[in-house]
Amino acid sequence: MPHAPATGGGTKDATLERRGLEPVPDAERTGRVRELFPTWVAANISVLLLTLGAGLVVFNGLNFWQVLLVAVAAPVVAYGIVGLISLAGKRGGAPGMALSRAVFGQRGNLFPGALIWVARWGWETINAVTGAYAVLTVLHLLFGVRSNTLLVVVTLVAFVTCTFLVSGLGNKALRVCSTWSTFLFGAFTVLVLVYLVANTDWSAVFARPAGSTALLVAGIGVIAAGGISWVPSGPDFTRYLPQTASSKALVATTIAGAGIVVLPMVLMGAVMAVETPSLASAHDPVSFIGELLPLWMSVPYLLIALIGMLLINSMSMYSAGFTAQTLGIRVSRAAAVSVNAVISLVLGFLLMVVASSFIGSFVSFLTLLAVAFSAWIGVFGVDMLTRRTYDPVALMDTGHTSAYWYRGGFAWQAMTAWGVALAVGLLFTRVEWFAGPLASAWPGRHGLGWAVTIVTAGVLYAVLPRERASAENG
Repeated sequence: MPHAPATGGGTKDATLERRGLEPVPDAERTGRVRELFPTWVAANISVLLLTLGAGLVVFNGLNFWQVLLVAVAAPVVAYGIVGLISLAGKRGGAPGMALSRAVFGQRGNLFPGALIWVARWGWETINAVTGAYAVLTVLHLLFGVRSNTLLVVVTLVAFVTCTFLVSGLGNKALRVCSTWSTFLFGAFTVLVLVYLVANTDWSAVFARPAGSTALLVAGIGVIAAGGISWVPSGPDFTRYLPQTASSKALVATTIAGAGIVVLPMVLMGAVMAVETPSLASAHDPVSFIGELLPLWMSVPYLLIALIGMLLINSMSMYSAGFTAQTLGIRVSRAAAVSVNAVISLVLGFLLMVVASSFIGSFVSFLTLLAVAFSAWIGVFGVDMLTRRTYDPVALMDTGHTSAYWYRGGFAWQAMTAWGVALAVGLLFTRVEWFAGPLASAWPGRHGLGWAVTIVTAGVLYAVLPRERASAENG
């Protein structure tokens, strides 16, 4: 967690963070908002943004200026939402899915929690596969080693093991790694940009005709979907901030950290695709870097990007550990992380060896992921508008004595809004293997199933009569 000094469950400056779901005491909440910046830089250091940028040109038919608009709008929309939901972390001092108990009830929270936990498996699988491909590409460039099934397994195991170790260490390790990777990746990205400026046929880039408005909006949705997936994790990375921390600065820092990576990476991918359109549909989303950049540049760039992808997965697994604990899995956060590590190994192997289209699977996954998370976002976000505090004792009390027990452990208004919104969002969603009956309607054609989900969840939750927690009633 790059934003705050590590607290080993009460032991200052400990390398291993021992705190789990329990809220952070005010005395230990000494983080600073500016330290969030490398967190969200690190969360976006992925060469997949290059591939997605290329897809905006090849599949969506957008020109340079439209891609620029997408690259600016997507992080503002997605990480604006991340920043807003992150405010709950500084208010309650607990991870996002623990705070969610106050909204859905102790038992009701198990349903969105389980869905989000399962969705993280896919995200961690995608990152593990991309990291493994980066290792394979470096081995091929330096030593001429060609990929085979055994090497795929070895690289996957190595990547996931490193991810597990870093995420298991927790707060301090993520903060230090994110800060250094931010500087290194920033420096090499500038170097690559300079190379592209000098070696690109800009007349061909600017000669491309504009694409349709529908595909422009859809492009924003695809790029934003990656950011949407971080929303439930936002409070995990702000729970060490004092309640007096500036809310405006928190949101602005979150957007800036993500945008400073998303903008150049998406544009670089789009520029590369003008001359090499095949990179948008390559089975291997990484090896094209070795073909487009000179060896002295591609190898260090891939190695730095590899560190970034390792950090993305570590951050995801860090949050996944909390989510697993909210589901009642009575193990330490580090042990909970190991479950996700094993799952990402199995699914990663299937994706690398069995799947025929990486990018197609990736975009489909992002689309469904955004819908799955958006139902929770709509309900939780509206609840935040009227809630300023969270009862730390009630959050950790999972029995019927909890102030957040509501009726039978369920906040039925929240559960109803969440379930209906999830179903409605899927009606407007189209992916490779699934198309909702309303996917051809305006929101569906524009890739806005996730936006429909947020609005539906928020409106329903706002209009349904809500039962107040017993602590609030008392």
